[in-house]
Amino acid sequence: MKKTDTKVILVHLIFEKRNYTFGSISAIFDSPEGLDEKTIGITKNTLLHAGLSDGNARATSRAIIQQLPLIRCKR
Repeated sequence: MKKTDTKVILVHLIFEKRNYTFGSISAIFDSPEGLDEKTIGITKNTLLHAGLSDGNARATSRAIIQQLPLIRCKR
């Protein structure tokens, strides 16, 4: 994978059984969906310093947060 490849952040809310995708960690907390620290069980600052990398997940008591590469077709 090239360093310039696009990545997405997947947030799976365990109890609500809902998935959200975001372009950045900051977008999770600024989204119109109303996701906040209480909803996902982790603060923005902690998540920014969690060291998410491709395929690694960070689990909380309320959510699973994962960074994944966005797969696109070649033109």
